[in-house]
Amino acid sequence: MAGSRCELTSGAIALIDLGVPSGHEAAFARPAVIVTAQEALDANPSVLQVVPVTSKLRGYQTDVPLAPGSSGLQVASLAQCQHSRSVSAARISEVVGQVSSLELRQIREVLGLLIDAPPP
Repeated sequence: MAGSRCELTSGAIALIDLGVPSGHEAAFARPAVIVTAQEALDANPSVLQVVPVTSKLRGYQTDVPLAPGSSGLQVASLAQCQHSRSVSAARISEVVGQVSSLELRQIREVLGLLIDAPPP
């Protein structure tokens, strides 16, 4: 990882190499939202949970809109919650920004719905 481990925060948007896709997976180098809990990040894990980001509107109900600006994104984008995955921290090349607390909460709500987790 190019940056320091201490800059990783839950909700950070990082450039991550997701590798070669299989089927319709999100892949290649792209931004992704780090959704690992901050308490876990503080322990410097070697594996992180992320949600890939795209700028292509496809109309999936599991996509969460992300605003450009402090997120580090150049254009309005979507967090593709249906593509959430675990990745090695070594796949992160750079942290570019941070989603808002509302956007992070919405992403976590959709992730909970995807795995049928009861609401907090």
